[in-house]
Amino acid sequence: MILNVSGRCDIVAFYTEWFMKRYEEGFVDVRNPFYPSFVSRIYFDNVDAIMFCTKNPWPILPYLSKIKQPLLFHVTLTPYKKDIEPNVIDKKKIIEGIKELSKKMPKEYIYVRYDPVFISDAYTIDYHIRVFERMCCLLDGYVSHIIISFLDEYKNVQRNRHLLRDRALREEDYQIIGRSFAQSAALHGMSVQTCAEEHDLCEFGFIHSDCLSKELAFQLTHKKYKRWNARGKKCNCVEMADIGVYNCCSHMCRYCYANFDESAVMKNMSRHDDNSTMLVGYLKDDDMIKERK
Repeated sequence: MILNVSGRCDIVAFYTEWFMKRYEEGFVDVRNPFYPSFVSRIYFDNVDAIMFCTKNPWPILPYLSKIKQPLLFHVTLTPYKKDIEPNVIDKKKIIEGIKELSKKMPKEYIYVRYDPVFISDAYTIDYHIRVFERMCCLLDGYVSHIIISFLDEYKNVQRNRHLLRDRALREEDYQIIGRSFAQSAALHGMSVQTCAEEHDLCEFGFIHSDCLSKELAFQLTHKKYKRWNARGKKCNCVEMADIGVYNCCSHMCRYCYANFDESAVMKNMSRHDDNSTMLVGYLKDDDMIKERK
């Protein structure tokens, strides 16, 4: 089993203490987001690898030596300011965190996500090209792989359209982004790919791969995993078990798919207890607990 920590919220940024308590106690409980009375119990002895997804790697850095499983990091680093990402830490601090992370583990297992890409009057294509080149320059030697994706029509995106003020990408926009991003990445010894996009940009030098491909999963664990069918036809990542909870990340990014009800975020965060076996709330008497193998 591979754990995703987490695609549903930034556990590393906000809940590292809870995660490490769960790790030390040996198991974590995960409530099914669609059938709340169903709870999966995951024992870390059954975990082959852990994929951390975060916008702030700093909180987990002191604990990495305590985690015995192979690790993969996806660190999101975007060019947006407080109008779009109100509570994300300073981007210079994120870059320094990535560099520190690269000192503690192989850079081949650290992926930077420039994700999502959208354009507006404030965030033009020229702006993205300059920032992407600058990012590659600053991370030269610390990172070998970058993933990008484009803005999707999530509920939160539709709700925040007046703040995003994005416009649809034209075919020539994809071409400019593809050529310039591929050139910048190659110049600094990095590969770049898209994430489950119709425009995979391979014709411009992007590689064709997945965020967690079967090849990478085998390299990490020496085991084979089935495709993660829940992700849809465009995604060929291997199956992972996500231990997060939707609507409990206070980054409040205006494009986020996981915070689809921002009014619930503070409520859910107030229900968090570092001593609970689950991220939000507690086990209930009528919960049906099943061990996930």
